Amino acid sequence: MRRSLVPVLMLWALPAGAECRLALALAVDVSRSIDATDFVIQTEGLAAALEDPAVKAAIFGPEGTVALAVYQWSGPTHQEIIVPWVMLDGPEPLDGAIWAVRRALRPERQQATALGEALRFGADLLADAPTCARRVLDVAGDGRNNDGVTVARVYDRGGFEGITVNGLAVGEHELDVARYFRDEVIRGPGAFVEIAPQQVDYPPAIRRKLLRELEGPKIGMATPPGVGGKT
Repeated sequence: MRRSLVPVLMLWALPAGAECRLALALAVDVSRSIDATDFVIQTEGLAAALEDPAVKAAIFGPEGTVALAVYQWSGPTHQEIIVPWVMLDGPEPLDGAIWAVRRALRPERQQATALGEALRFGADLLADAPTCARRVLDVAGDGRNNDGVTVARVYDRGGFEGITVNGLAVGEHELDVARYFRDEVIRGPGAFVEIAPQQVDYPPAIRRKLLRELEGPKIGMATPPGVGGKT
């Protein structure tokens, strides 16, 4: 079941004198197309990306602090926070977030792909984030919305002002998923789609994606081959 966002407000505090440059919410697909092997690949891939030296250097850069939250999503009633908002102002909070990612369990009940509900949950989560210069929702998925409110309807209802939505499209189970993410899902300044052709490509893809999000949009930056973007 969906967890209340209210308790999240009690779990972070901006250090005195610090400025938050980025609030980053990571949405992890655990719908029924994600089998046990896929789940391990995703979980370990995300944890390894957060441990990567280049990613750590980007997180702890001099530009300001990063706030992080992670949640799982699948059907209309399943969005589960596995890392509440945490200020990554040192190695210890980051290690705690990585530990929480690794200990997360695959849901027992396998549900459909309610991408619209996942986006709505992410917008609500970011509304409760620390005050940061940028707000980014990073949505990974391997299929189109097939249950619950549509992506278009969620965006029509609003609530995404000031939020950039990026996508990580895993192309193993459906054709043209990357195009769907590019045309229907991503939005906001510098929005882009990172592509993992198969689940085994997820770990390097999430690493690339995190680095790009942590560095921020670059004016005039060329789009890498196979990666879509729009503003």
